[in-house]
Amino acid sequence: MTAKSSIVPPVKPSSSDITIQVLERAMKLLDVLAEQDEPVSLKEIAALSNLHSSTAHRILNDLAAGRYVDRVNNGMYQLGMRLLELGSLVKDRLNVREIAHEHMQTLHRLTGQTINLSIQQGDDIVYIDRAWSERSGMQVVRAIGGRAPLHLTSVGKLFLAAAEPRTVRAYALRTGLGGTTGNSLTDLDRLEKELAFVRRHGYARDNEELELGVRCISAGIFDDSGKLVAGLSISSPSERMRDEWVELLTDTAARISADLGYECRREEHKAGR
Repeated sequence: MTAKSSIVPPVKPSSSDITIQVLERAMKLLDVLAEQDEPVSLKEIAALSNLHSSTAHRILNDLAAGRYVDRVNNGMYQLGMRLLELGSLVKDRLNVREIAHEHMQTLHRLTGQTINLSIQQGDDIVYIDRAWSERSGMQVVRAIGGRAPLHLTSVGKLFLAAAEPRTVRAYALRTGLGGTTGNSLTDLDRLEKELAFVRRHGYARDNEELELGVRCISAGIFDDSGKLVAGLSISSPSERMRDEWVELLTDTAARISADLGYECRREEHKAGR
């Protein structure tokens, strides 16, 4: 008796498998371009990546649309500026986080309050690190990676104070300066007066402007070129905030800046420069 043979139909790849394959090929193409000192042709890219020319061309077009690849000189390709932008952003975040971490822990031990490290991203600040404990006396509302509008936060005011007046006006027009509490600065005149305070004193305040019951003070962190790259802040229940923490905060921010290569005389730091 002859056994019946069964034909098993081929298994179609799932959409997730196809997506992963495309990502793998895109990364392979980026790696190929990264190895080249000069722009390279589609034919060379396909050969170096072991991909069919039509496949390489399709993926390169998508990468070019996102500025991850630049198309130059009649069909030649090279890495795009978007990769430089992302690389710079990652460099700033990782370096600041790594260098600031121990300083933040020390400041937390001295004050007993929540210490935040934040950067600017568009019209928001983004929290990238935090030092806190149960004795901080308040629930941490915004997790690392959380965002908040520039004008409602002490760190956001640092970045607005460092910007050109026309940039601040454009921000106000674009965002409408919406508020979340009765203390929020929702008109440009009040915001500009607050930014003048920041420039004059070298630190910024949030007087329950983002959340009722929470006050914050912040100081800027600068890199070796003198660019403001992050803000260090102390958050506490409103009744616990202490004026004497301002000097601890600004001194800690100055030490982190110095570790990043920023050179600033103590007199300039105290003057808010």
